[in-house]
Order: sequence, then C-alpha cells, then structure tokens
Amino acid sequence: MPRIHWLSASATVTRSLAMKSSWSVICSLCNNEQEVKQDCSNCGARLGKYFCGKCNFFDDDVSKNQFHCDRCGICRTGGADNFFHCEKCGCCYSFVLKDSHRCVDRAMHQNCPICFEYMFESARDINVLRCGHMIHVECLREMRAHRRFSCPVCLKSACDMSDAWQKLDRQVAASPMPAIQKKMIWILCNDCGAASEVQFHILAHKCPGCSSYNTRQTG
Repeated sequence: MPRIHWLSASATVTRSLAMKSSWSVICSLCNNEQEVKQDCSNCGARLGKYFCGKCNFFDDDVSKNQFHCDRCGICRTGGADNFFHCEKCGCCYSFVLKDSHRCVDRAMHQNCPICFEYMFESARDINVLRCGHMIHVECLREMRAHRRFSCPVCLKSACDMSDAWQKLDRQVAASPMPAIQKKMIWILCNDCGAASEVQFHILAHKCPGCSSYNTRQTG
C-alpha cells in the first residue's frame, strides 16, 4: 500500500476508502483535492519544497539534502553525491567508508542492538562499527559512557582499543600473581577468534595472537 510521508504544512493528505491504494492531497491554500503531486493543479502552490513521487514524500526543510535511492527504495538525507549504495550490505554509506567498511549482509536491515529501532528507516545518525554491525550514534555514545566498548552483536572491539590494552599491560605487569596461583587457563579472543592457553591473572587475559584483552575464559 502506498505511503505518504508528510513534513510540509502546505497540504493535507487523504485516502479513498473505496480504493485503498488511491491517494490524494488537498491544498491547504485553496482546498483543491488532486492526485499526489508537488504543485497544486489549481492555484500552483508548491506543496513541499522537496517531493519524491516514488515514496510520496514531502518535506519543506531542504537543508537536509534529501535524495531518493532506487536500490534502497526510500529517500535519504545528506546529499546523493556524498553516498554510495553497497549491494552486499543493502544500504547507502558515506563515501568515507567506501574502501574501509566491512560488508555484512543486509547490515542496516536490523534493529539497533541497544534501542531496537529498525535502522534501515531510522532518521537518526548511525555508526558503522569496525566489525560491520551498526548502531545509532547516540546509543554508541551511551554505551561508552557505561564503559562498554564491544559490539553488542558479535562482541568484537567497537573502536581502537590499543591505548587501553597498553594501560592493561602496565597494570598486569605491576600486579604479579602469587606463585601458588600461577595456573593456566583457556581463553577465547572476541576480536580474532583464537583459543589460547594463558596464565591466569585476576585483572585480565591477553590474547597472544592479536594482543587484545577482549577475551573470555573458557576453561
């Protein structure tokens, strides 16, 4: 069923009850009812500064640089010249990420792992994590405020943690374990996926393969 997305004060949308797929708009200036178009056929008033006939989308705030992506099937903001469509991920990304993002099938066609809003149609800013999963920028900010630095979906590090790992190196070196507690344990690295046998430490366990402390004890 067609949908009208309305962010304009120049018209009112109506839908025929007899034909559920038949939409019309009423000009707020002259009360003329017509099929969905950008301009009033009676008085010539522009019903929305931005209009997409494919999405039935009107918007008076053109500072958002709206554009329609045929492959996404929806209108987006930010300017068509600043985005490219990734076929594997099934969504538009900033050109900044063209050669650096990790593809995940239909990456944006998921709910945000924090607030559970469907991200493909979300108007809020979205961050692409190093692992390729997505999260709202404000949700990521809140997550970091609570000292959560791993992807809620796959548990890989959500950002460059090298400074934090160096700090942990110093803390571990400054806190040697008593000889009686120098037992060996198995860990799994959330970043590289390697399983390793390492010496137990009360603070953290470092992956010998990639030097990440984003690990969990498995045995």
